[in-house]
Amino acid sequence: MRIGVLALQGDVREHLRALSDSGASAITVRRATELESVDGLVIPGGESTTIIKLAVAFDLLEPLRKRIAGGMPAYGSCAGMILLADRVLDGVEGQQTLGGLDVTVRRNAFGRQVDSFEESIPLTGVPGGPFHAVFIRAPWVESVGPDVEVLGSAVGAADKGPTGRGLSAGRIVAVRQGGLLATSFHPELAGDARLHALFVEIVKEQVL
Repeated sequence: MRIGVLALQGDVREHLRALSDSGASAITVRRATELESVDGLVIPGGESTTIIKLAVAFDLLEPLRKRIAGGMPAYGSCAGMILLADRVLDGVEGQQTLGGLDVTVRRNAFGRQVDSFEESIPLTGVPGGPFHAVFIRAPWVESVGPDVEVLGSAVGAADKGPTGRGLSAGRIVAVRQGGLLATSFHPELAGDARLHALFVEIVKEQVL
């Protein structure tokens, strides 16, 4: 079983390491031939519109859409979540995605770079206690389709006011739809490979 990491932008090395720690054979993907050789794909964070531009430049945009539509498992973190979403709010004019995930995502929903924060979030399907989540210019999920499972929501600890519960509390930050997994945050920066291990299991379910 081989899992690729889309190597156009973002924490590629960190994702490769987490996948290897989870028992997968992990490779970088920059070309359509590399994409064809993998059983699943991680789409790192970064800037969603820049990743789309680079995907066009590397002749990867349509091959990516075709493989995801064809059932290839994919995991998108932060900008990767935006790229997997079918619908985007607060995007740039004409913003494109790869699609496949029946969700509406709000881009930069948690604020700018200076509004980055960390908090621990319980995640369905991820054993071992709450996950330490790192949010950087993160999106959140505004709404989900009927086949999308919500795995986790923000606690709201970072922006809490007098009530002790922030405005971001309850915002959806982790979802799964069949072979597609997405999180608003960056698990590769937490030194915790449990989400990558979950994705490896999802890929195994699809290919074995």
